[in-house]
Amino acid sequence: MAQRALFYECFAGISGDMHLGALIDVGVPAEFLRQELARLELADEFELVVEGGKKMGVTGSRATVRIADDVEKPHRHLSTIKGILERAGYPPRVERLAVSMFTTIAVAEAKIHGTSVEAIHFHEVGATDSIVDIAGAAIGLAHLNADVAFCSPVELGGGMVRCEHGLMPVPAPATAEILKDIPCRYGGVDGEATTPTGAAILRCSVDRFEVPRGFKAVAIGYGIGQKDFEVPNALRLTLGECAELPLATDTEINLEVECNIDDMTPEAFGPLTEALFAKGAKDVFLTPIVMKKSRPATKISLLVDESRLDAVLAELFTASTTIGARVREVTKRMLPREERTVTTSLGDVRVKVVALPDGSQRWKPEHDDIAAIAERTGDGYLQTRTVVSREVDRELG
Repeated sequence: MAQRALFYECFAGISGDMHLGALIDVGVPAEFLRQELARLELADEFELVVEGGKKMGVTGSRATVRIADDVEKPHRHLSTIKGILERAGYPPRVERLAVSMFTTIAVAEAKIHGTSVEAIHFHEVGATDSIVDIAGAAIGLAHLNADVAFCSPVELGGGMVRCEHGLMPVPAPATAEILKDIPCRYGGVDGEATTPTGAAILRCSVDRFEVPRGFKAVAIGYGIGQKDFEVPNALRLTLGECAELPLATDTEINLEVECNIDDMTPEAFGPLTEALFAKGAKDVFLTPIVMKKSRPATKISLLVDESRLDAVLAELFTASTTIGARVREVTKRMLPREERTVTTSLGDVRVKVVALPDGSQRWKPEHDDIAAIAERTGDGYLQTRTVVSREVDRELG
């Protein structure tokens, strides 16, 4: 069964306005986009101007968010931007995607500046034009309603860029942080090719950073940028079809280590487990077994990367009574997951978000963060977990 697919080609990078232009050029009606953006309480502060554009012979659509002359450039907090999006009354899918993009930028900025997500106040990205770029991205993507989105390696550019904090290297720190673990190219053009807004759009909307196989193009759009590079400053966005994809899982190769112990007191297994984790074990678990002569025993099983095998074995032999261990290679297939930070009324909480085979998601707040909040507030673990889980469900659901 064919899937409706999007394919991003960021050979000259991606910015918020280039993305809006590409969405319009590939089939999102400009008037529909204007009507939806008019829901924002900032509607009297901007005008979305759409016109034809050309770069080095490549024609497409140029989208410009024109700001009214009397509008100041405020520094908004994430909570303020969330409120603006919530009050616009968008469908849950649109609001969730837009909030996810802003949260992605906030988490990156907080890490760079050594502060919390709620303390970050956006500079360029908190301005009206950036809010329009991100809200427009979520509106347009929901309208195209693709089942899956692909992206080839992203051009980041090179040199220096001037921002609120002064001259910064390209890619800007926030862009580099957001695009960690994503295939990128550097120095293909002189200047900033990919902005933090563009990076967040890709991070939150692309399912697979690879070239699709068996892809049949139906419509091709170009979002024309404002800059002049050695290559056409354009973003190509193709809407098409591809064969149904196999189950998306991450694959990891580990070594599994096992040993059976029948002569160690139960109290010793706790410290042993902690010591094995400290030496690099990825997982440690205990299984009750019965050995020869009907002796009760415990099987220790652990997973470890090959580079940490010797350190883990040394600890196992030192801190337990075993004199041997079985070692074999195992392949682990895992559902794709990512860690997000959600701001709750009790503080920031890390959340593990897992992508299920049917395209839906499930999530779980980090136990250590809940325990730390409970200790700080004195409210108790169960009560804290209930409050945090409810707010995380509301944020991500």
